[in-house]
Amino acid sequence: MSEPLGVAVLGAGHMGADHVRRLARTAGARVVAVADPDTERAGRAAAGIAGAGVHADALDALHRPDVRAVVVASPDAAHEEALLAAVTRGLPVLCEKPLAPDPRAALRIVEAEARAGRALIQVGFMRRYDAAYRRLKALLDAGDLGRPLMLHCRHRNVSSPPHFTSAMLIGSSVSHEIDAVRWLLGQEITAVTVVRPRPSSGAPAGLLDPQLVLFETDGAALVDVEVFVNCGFGYEVTCEAVCEHGTARVGDESVMVVRSRGGARQDIVQDYLVRFADAYDREVRAWVRAAAAGRLTGPGAWDGYVAAAVADAGVRALDSGRRVAVEPAERP
Repeated sequence: MSEPLGVAVLGAGHMGADHVRRLARTAGARVVAVADPDTERAGRAAAGIAGAGVHADALDALHRPDVRAVVVASPDAAHEEALLAAVTRGLPVLCEKPLAPDPRAALRIVEAEARAGRALIQVGFMRRYDAAYRRLKALLDAGDLGRPLMLHCRHRNVSSPPHFTSAMLIGSSVSHEIDAVRWLLGQEITAVTVVRPRPSSGAPAGLLDPQLVLFETDGAALVDVEVFVNCGFGYEVTCEAVCEHGTARVGDESVMVVRSRGGARQDIVQDYLVRFADAYDREVRAWVRAAAAGRLTGPGAWDGYVAAAVADAGVRALDSGRRVAVEPAERP
């Protein structure tokens, strides 16, 4: 029986700590290092995992001889350095979105991977692994409803982190919809328009929340995304496909409705790690199997770059109030 895949997890925040816990129960994987500048936080994430080292510096963790793969869950600005180092070492990577904070950095990562001559980087667009989204993808691919004409999407969070900016509603939150649109439709996004209603009174001062993001695709489909990161009541992600011969909607099946005492109450999940727990499990299991076999089966670095390029166009549309064309670089 082969040795478990030794994984270094870079970043021990909310997402990184969750990855540590998930990897610890994933067959064929073993967490051998957790890196975070806050070594106390890294130590808490690694607690109870035999042999897991704690590092303040991510690059130190990558140079351990028992590291055979990497999960990048550090802040966005730290992704490029870690990814370039992992590619240099030939290490498979699961990188949480975004691939990099801007398309220029993302393209540098794609080019480095191309020079290495091997696909190594998977981006954490976990909706591709969600059971409901996979059913919708299969339905659209089968063509029974005819050609997709529109997608209606909602992306709502209870509240935004203190550091969240208006641009991050697109670059961080809507990046999931950007990838989902490309994957579900098999089409590229060609232009972005952002419409800004009056900000919610629940949004922090200066945050343009909510926003309505409109995508056009090269297959003549239209997509609208309501992103509202301070809705106050729960975490909701839905997607409705409007096709020539019918519609299909996913995202409502994760709630529970309780009827009692002459009324009804509907529970709404409060966190993305709860709503997409199964998708994260599927994603990590598939990545571990592929990495151990020297393959890449999920969304790659180019998908991360395209998401960054579309998000960049979206931020420019937000700032200008105009429709902005998406003009990606040529793929290496």
